[in-house]
This record gives sequence, structure tokens and C-alpha cells, in this order.
Amino acid sequence: MTDPADDFIQRLADAVQGASFVKLVLAKPRAAAGDLQRVTVRPVVLKGEALLSFVHTHQTKDITKNLAPPDALVLARSLIEHSVLHAHLFTTGADLQLLISQRGKRTLVRGKASPLSSVGAGGAGGAGAARAAAAEPTPHDRAKHRFVALDRPFLAALGVTKVDPKTGQLQVVPAMARKWKQINKFIEVLHHAIEASALPSAAPIRVADFGSGKGYLTFAMHDHLRHTLGREALVTGVELRDDMVALCNGVVQRLGLEGLTFEQGDVSTVEPKAIDIMVALHACDTATDHAIHTGLRSGARIIMCSPCCHKELRPQLLSPHPLRPLLKHGVHLGQQAEMLTDGLRAMLLDACGYDAQVFEFVALEHTNKNKMILAVKRELPTSSDAVWQQIRELKGFYGIQAQCLETLLLGSPVVPGTGLTRTARS
Repeated sequence: MTDPADDFIQRLADAVQGASFVKLVLAKPRAAAGDLQRVTVRPVVLKGEALLSFVHTHQTKDITKNLAPPDALVLARSLIEHSVLHAHLFTTGADLQLLISQRGKRTLVRGKASPLSSVGAGGAGGAGAARAAAAEPTPHDRAKHRFVALDRPFLAALGVTKVDPKTGQLQVVPAMARKWKQINKFIEVLHHAIEASALPSAAPIRVADFGSGKGYLTFAMHDHLRHTLGREALVTGVELRDDMVALCNGVVQRLGLEGLTFEQGDVSTVEPKAIDIMVALHACDTATDHAIHTGLRSGARIIMCSPCCHKELRPQLLSPHPLRPLLKHGVHLGQQAEMLTDGLRAMLLDACGYDAQVFEFVALEHTNKNKMILAVKRELPTSSDAVWQQIRELKGFYGIQAQCLETLLLGSPVVPGTGLTRTARS
């Protein structure tokens, strides 16, 4: 007499080989299985190879194993023999259950195909179509939505992508995977900021990127504005290092890109012109404040900064009660200084007529700093008296005597975008 477990495994093997396999659920764990709750098995495609994905659901975690069919069948049998008492096989044609009693008696229960809750129901035709679709392996390596296409010429020119000699397909250079992620995340943030802003639809968009370095994000902004959005854009990268400026301008010339140029300088020396989008990433300490101030004076509708280092406020900070026991630790004091610095910057931007937010951004190259300040100018001016009062109270609580961006604003006759005079702010 055939062992029901052998029959079950054979039916599983036939379903996998015949492409009718939909799902296998192994449930009712034995005592020896520990905190295992169930195992779910589905077909997947990983790098072009058809595999079976085992998801072991435990009380506090899931463990996934992707195996070739022969190894998957061995593991399935082992789990049935030692770890679970119920096994439920779903195929496009029928369902099959293996039930094992506490005394070890094994029973096969055959049934008609039933709608799978995980793929939806709704009529026999709909259920059958859903099951057939579920039987198709899931491509785990399907392309994610990217705001920057992999085939954009500037990526290859800057060494982010290359052609795989074996497949002839474009791929991200392994060492540039982190940079590729940063480029896409940055353009995603920029795209949504443009949607939220009141940028004129007809006029050219003027962009300044201070500290542009090798120009990865500068090229990406130009490409997104011109190629993806179809907007006329005038993008300028400002970089202190002459060799980087020459390198980037050389790429611009080779690719024949219009409306993109790189200049030597930094945010403290460049005279601000009319700007719609101001970007300054990895600006150290008060350089971020100067960059924001430049964006404000230039009338930028979008300001994007990724601060680095927060040295200015830390020596000024008091440790007010009841925070004194916490701030006696240097690491906490540094974190507090960082939070206060960027928080005050956001508040000052708010006072200047912007909707500002501070959030985590992907880590920049060669640094673990991953914070971004994003400010989008409001269409209609609002009163900022309450915000200035909050700034004064916060400074008083921590004993802050001076903050660079506020000092720069107080040195201006009028706070950009508000019409407030120095008297009204002090």
C-alpha cells in the first residue's frame, strides 16, 4: 500500500514539473517545531531561474529560502515528516490535503480546485483565471519603478552604468549601487516637490546645485526636467574644485547637453541670481545656512539641503532641567545639537514663507549623514509671528546666543517672502 506522504510528494512534484503548482501550505506544527507557525511555498523566478520560495513563519520573524525543485521536494518531505501535521497543496486543477494524526496516521483528502483567498474569488471563471495566474512564477527580480531610466546617457558617461559583456545588457556598476540608489531617491523627492510647488509652467526652470562634485545629481536633475518632464531648464552646478568642473563640462560637451553648465566657486562666493530650485548637499556646518540664505535671496521656490556636521550650536548649549542627566553624555549632546540646528533651520524657512520638512534621506557617499531639509514656497504669504516667538523660546530654553541662518536673515533689511522688518522680528 502506497504511503500517503509519498503520494502527496509525488503529486507535488508532478504539479511543479507540469507548471500547475500554485501554492503549498504546511501547517499545524508539531511540538518539535518550536515556535514555527506555518510554511508557505510559492513558485518564483529569480535571475531567470524557476525556484520554489519557502517562507517559514515564526512567532516573531519570517525566514525565506529559495530552492531549486529537487532540493525543494526534499525539504518539503522533511517538514512533513518532522515539523507539521497538515499539508495543503493547491494546483490549477485540484486541491490535495495530507492530514497526519497525533498517532501518526496519514490520510489524503482530494478535492476540486477552490478559489484561493490570496488571489481573489468571484465566480468560477474568475477563480479559475486567478488560479492560473497564480501558477505563473512570480518574477522577484522584476524592475522596480525608477525615476531615472537605466539607459540615460549621463549614467554611462559618469561611470554609474556599463554594458555587461556577457549579456550585452546595461547594468549598474556594483561599486555604484549606492550612488544609483541615491540618484533615484533624490529625483523622486525633487519630482514630488515640483508637483507641490507653484513653478510657472511656461518659463524655464532655473536650478543651482552648490557643491555639485562629480555632478551625479546635477546631471540627473537636468535629465529629469528636460527629458522626463519636457521642461526647458537652465541648470548650473557650482563646485570649488577645478578638476571636477572640467570633468563635468567635458561630459556636457560630449553628450551635447543644452542648458547645463558647471562653474568654479562655492555658496559663500557666488553672487545669487534668480533661482527656482536651490540644491546644496553635504554642505558642512554653517555652509548649509549660507546655502539656504542664498536660496531665499534668490527667490527659490524649492530649497533642498542635506546638512553635514553641526558644530555651531553645540558649544552654546545649556543642559536645562530636567534634561541635564541625559545631556551629560557627549553623544546625546551632539544629537541634540543636530536636532536643534536643523529644527531651527526648518522653522526659519517656515517664517520666511515656506512649507519645510526634515526627513531621512538615503546615505550620501562617504558619509553616514542621511537627513534632508526640503522647503517649498507657499503661494500665499502667512503671518510668521507665532513661528518667530517659538524660535525665541527655543533659543532661550537651550541658551542659544546665535544661529547662522537667523543671523544672516536679521542682517537683511527684509526677511525674504514675508515683508517683515528687522524690528518686527527682534
